[in-house]
Formats: sequence, structure tokens, C-alpha cells
Amino acid sequence: MPEPYTAFDAEPRLLRAFVTVAEELHFTRAAARLYLAQQALSRDIRRLEREVGAELFSRTTRAVALTAEGERLLPYARRVLAAYEEFAAACAGESRPLLVDVGGPVSTGGRVLTEARRAAPRLELVARYRSGLAGAAERILAGRLDVSFGRIAGLPADVRAGLEHLPVRLERMTVLLPDDHPLADRDRIPLDALRGETLYAGAGNPDTAEWTGLAERLFAGRGIAVAEPFPGIEGEEEFVRVIRKRGWAVLASEEFIEVPGMALRPLVDPVPLSPVAMVWRRGLRHPGLDALRHAARELAGARGWLERPVDAWLPEADAALMNAS
Repeated sequence: MPEPYTAFDAEPRLLRAFVTVAEELHFTRAAARLYLAQQALSRDIRRLEREVGAELFSRTTRAVALTAEGERLLPYARRVLAAYEEFAAACAGESRPLLVDVGGPVSTGGRVLTEARRAAPRLELVARYRSGLAGAAERILAGRLDVSFGRIAGLPADVRAGLEHLPVRLERMTVLLPDDHPLADRDRIPLDALRGETLYAGAGNPDTAEWTGLAERLFAGRGIAVAEPFPGIEGEEEFVRVIRKRGWAVLASEEFIEVPGMALRPLVDPVPLSPVAMVWRRGLRHPGLDALRHAARELAGARGWLERPVDAWLPEADAALMNAS
């Protein structure tokens, strides 16, 4: 006689632990993402391995790697978690607020959020102000944030695998200069004019690693340096205080706060672009997400946000992802 069928019923918590460790390949970092003690995370992984009847990771004192069985089961775990998220959202309906990171008070994300709130006033869309997509993406994957905006090509491939995105805008990049800087009286700043300059681009802040990476690509071979690493700066007032005290010029975008005593100037020859996508957890279903996607498409179309100047600069990897719909 055939053996009786035994249903597999792994808790979503165990699957989330599996997926997070698979993305980090590091138990300490995975535990931090999940706000768990490392011992508790290891216990969850061992329990899941007992339930599936196979080792999912090979562990040594120096490295963690997926086993062949772990590689095989990972996409299934991601799909189950996405379905669970969809079920939870359906149960919550419109009652659960959607947590939306807009990056800063002056931002493309902020414009999209404002339009979505105008078009769907009954929905509760709660703003958050993470300073970069790298930090926000971790919170999205851990379920502590729903939506963010930024440069998705700057995220590791394993992180992108757990996300969906919608191209929203190709922002023109700018430079923020002290009023007494020799270039501050120009209307536009050619990139070659910045040769020998050092610009602040968020180095040292892991939450904005995707922005620092874009700056390094732009500056390479042009004789422009990225300012030395500095701890992450939180809040508009603190940002203004630090950059004015240190006398920094700052790589920025056309969507940027006004800083007293400093001038924001567009960069040209070529025109460097900062790609902004709307990013959310793969499988997320929520009426607020639908409202945001609709608002992003409407604004992008009406304002030509995805049009590229003839002399634009944009890395190939960013261009490929910003062409995806």
C-alpha cells in the first residue's frame, strides 16, 4: 500500500528566514534584517531543514552557501511568501496603511505620493523618509516598508530578485555649490569644469550605496573625486549644518532642497541622469500600490519624466532596467 500523504505546512516565518539568509549568505546580516537574534535565526533554519528533510545551506567558519537543494527550493519559497503577502493584503483590504518611503521632503517619490493621495483620498498612504534605496530595500524585503523610490540598478542582483519596479523618472543631475565657489555664478556647469574638485556623494552611508556607486561611475576618468566616507546624515537641518560646516560641494539631482548660502546648478556636457524607479516587494497587492503606480505613470507621461536628452549620460545597466515596464 502507498504511504499516507503528509501535508507540508512550513510557517511563513521559517520561509522568510530561509529567503533572507539566501539573499545575504551571512547569518549575522540576515538576523539584523529580520530583527532576530542570530541564535534564533539559526534555530529557524534548522527547523525548516528538518521539515524539508534536507540541508539548505552549507556552513563553514568562513562562508555560507546554498546547497543544491537550497538553490532548487529558493524560488518556491519566494512564491509562497508572495502568495502569503497577497493573502494578507486581501484580508486587510484598505484598512492597512501602505508605508511609502519617498526619500526626502523634496523628491520625485514625494510628488508621486502627493498625486496618489489626491486621486485616492480614502486610502492611507503613510510617508517615510529613508535617505536611500539601498537601506529602504532591506526594509521592504523584511516587510517593514512597502514602497520606495530610487536607483534599482544599484542594488545587488539577489536583492532585486525579491522586488518589482516601475520606471518613473530620469532626473537630471546637479551640483550644489557654496555661493563663493568660483563656478557658482554660472547657469550650468560642464562636467569638465569640475576636474580637480571633490564632491560629497553619500560615501560611508550604506543606505545610499546606490547613489555613491552612480557618482563613482560618473566621476571615473574625469578627475573628480568623491568626498571621503562620512557617517550617514539624518534630517534636512543636519544635512545643511554638516555640508555648510565642511564646505562641501554636493552631487545632487534637480529635485533637491534649498540650502541657504548655496547654489544648485545643472550639470551638462554630457547631461548626467539619475534613474528613479518605484520599487516594491514582489507579490505585494494593495489598493494603495495601484494608486501609486497609476500616479507615477500619469506624471511620467504628462511631464516627460522618462525622456532622455540627446547628450545624456546613463550607465547601460540603468538604461536596461529603466526601459523595463
